[in-house]
Amino acid sequence: MFDEAREAPAAVARLMAADLAAYTSLGEQLRADPPRSALTVARGSSDHAAHYMAYLVMARLGRLVTSLPMSLVTLYQSQLDCNGLVSWGFSQSGQSPDLIAPTRQFREGGARTVAVVNDAGSPLAQAAQWVLPLHAGAETSVAATKSYITQLVAGARIVAHWQNDAPLLAALDTLPEVLERAAYTDWSPLVDALVDADKLFVIGRGTSLAIAMEAALKFKEVCGIQAEAFSGAEVKHGPMALIEEGYPLLVFAPRGPAQAGLLQLADDMRRRGARVLVAAPVGTPGAELPLVVADHEDLDPISAIQSYYLAVEALARAKGLDPDKPRHLNKVTLTH
Repeated sequence: MFDEAREAPAAVARLMAADLAAYTSLGEQLRADPPRSALTVARGSSDHAAHYMAYLVMARLGRLVTSLPMSLVTLYQSQLDCNGLVSWGFSQSGQSPDLIAPTRQFREGGARTVAVVNDAGSPLAQAAQWVLPLHAGAETSVAATKSYITQLVAGARIVAHWQNDAPLLAALDTLPEVLERAAYTDWSPLVDALVDADKLFVIGRGTSLAIAMEAALKFKEVCGIQAEAFSGAEVKHGPMALIEEGYPLLVFAPRGPAQAGLLQLADDMRRRGARVLVAAPVGTPGAELPLVVADHEDLDPISAIQSYYLAVEALARAKGLDPDKPRHLNKVTLTH
């Protein structure tokens, strides 16, 4: 896990150097013939990456994107309306039947289907009309790291080409250097604060919510911590009743419209006695975890998860666990 997380910047450089024609052509087609409806098809870490892309599409393009409950197709045999539909299947292995079946059904129904996948020869890739390889290389760690980061980048690249957004595209080109710095940023306060933790809230909002969801999953996978991810708005409802003295929270507060509210939430939680860790750019009041900023604020969450991966790997080892051998888990999960 450590080695593969450190390989993410190079993987992103490979992704950005490849497949320009495919991204350009897809972007041109989406502009010329905008979809009537849009779906993401994914599970686990891949679903978190899809959530990030969906948020960018909704925020920047004003088009609603739904995360497909795959059982609609695989169990309930629903025949969804494919007229004007575009679907994006996100996967590392491209092997799971419940991603392949909807993608195949949508394509046969006339939808535009895209596979964002690390294995370009996988069944998911074969089922889709468009294939956007992640170029992450072999990933043997059960806990996905570099493949997740490349999925985030691929999603942002799709949006940038759809909008033909030159500043975002330029920022994506410089992202490997940003991630290289992020991979060597000191997040040891996270290890020190959470080495004895058995429960945790992970908070984000807007573009950082997908990162919070992924971080919560990794806390469970490699550290055995019962971690839950919440929006900074949602946590103020029922979940806040759990806050007690010393209750740990990790708040991802990158730049952007959600940052002020997240920092205010962190202050509120501290007053309630919580042990709050804030990941934010250097100089942000109360931030113990320095976030390396990208050349565009919408890409800051990618830098944040790069730093986080190395920290959570170190946390697992500090807790006496082997992050490369999570209990009960396999690299490829096949669901129906």
